[in-house]
Amino acid sequence: MRAVGSSISRVDAKDKVTGAALYPGDIERPGTVWMKTLFAGRVHARVRSIDTRAAEAAPGVWGVFTAGDVPFNGYGLNVVDQPVLCGPGAPGGVPDADRVRWPGDQVAVVVAETEVQAAAALPLIRVDWEDLPIVTDPQAARQSGAPLLHPSKGSNVLLEYHIRRGDLAAGFAQADVIVEHTYRSGAQEHAYLQPEAGVSYVDELGRIVVEVAGQWAHKDRQQIAAALALPEEQVVVRYPAIGGAFGGREDMSVQITLALAAWRLEQQGKLGGRAIKTIWSRKESIIGHHKRHPMLAHVRWGATRDGKLVVQQNDFSLDAGAYAFTSTKVLGNALLASLGPYQCENQWVDGRTVYTNNVPGGAFRGFGGPQGHFIAEMQINKLAEALGMYTVELRLRHCWQEGS
Repeated sequence: MRAVGSSISRVDAKDKVTGAALYPGDIERPGTVWMKTLFAGRVHARVRSIDTRAAEAAPGVWGVFTAGDVPFNGYGLNVVDQPVLCGPGAPGGVPDADRVRWPGDQVAVVVAETEVQAAAALPLIRVDWEDLPIVTDPQAARQSGAPLLHPSKGSNVLLEYHIRRGDLAAGFAQADVIVEHTYRSGAQEHAYLQPEAGVSYVDELGRIVVEVAGQWAHKDRQQIAAALALPEEQVVVRYPAIGGAFGGREDMSVQITLALAAWRLEQQGKLGGRAIKTIWSRKESIIGHHKRHPMLAHVRWGATRDGKLVVQQNDFSLDAGAYAFTSTKVLGNALLASLGPYQCENQWVDGRTVYTNNVPGGAFRGFGGPQGHFIAEMQINKLAEALGMYTVELRLRHCWQEGS
């Protein structure tokens, strides 16, 4: 038990304090070439065609890759619903992969000798767009006739969960005081120090190696291999120092496109042991990765005059944005947290997460808990005020006990 009573240094502390630790953006390999990403910049549109000829002919360009270069054009941590690159021509993948659903969708990547050359080639890519109707309000997205983001699913409601306990009508009949309110919370940016960055190359065993910051190394590996139609053993994912995450790196950003570029250039005989590197700007990072889910909730709670909580009814929607990301898991946490740590015999909760053309919602510290607890604790405050009680007293009366 060497650690008991001892002060044990973190294994990475010295390197981080001295500056020796390498984050993905710090990694340099001999002869590294650069990759840049063309984001859609469109809220909702179909890609009719992409003309890459001018970009391919630009100085220093090694290759331009689009949807047609992706063997299986689809990925997703929990639900496979997102194209790797939006556009026509992929041999397989998710339905409607030619559609972009938020400005952060990726349409193409350019690899060139230098970062400047790759950036200069991006605007030479010509995309023929067909703009589509936009829906940015989760409530409107649930209505009949709303534009469908994923037509094959038949609905913009990604998932619903329900809690039913006791008798709702009987609970409200017992209540002397009923507090009813609508709550809203907004998106939130993770703002980790290092934006999305990484390198990729083919090692001496012929494996595609991706060195990147993330939070699910094995899931990244699975999704890269699936998109490239390769055995997982052909893909290596390494996480160096990460540079902050807070849930913001659970869903992927540059992993598959880095691997795709290395794989295709190796097939073309161009890579020759060199590595490909990319670093998103802060603007690209804010555009391109998910945020905390915005929430809209309508809530009714009731209590007796002597301060007994007798009924809780919550109805809320989380804005999933354009793709599922971790919305299904976040919804479950929010559903449970919205009741608070309070005993009540009559509980009725309806929660759902809804596709819109907004930035996708995903993991962020608390993982649905902050939205749910916001509902619960505001309601307890309002009930205490209506009953003329101290808020702490009302909370302590109802806190879960052993066996609750």
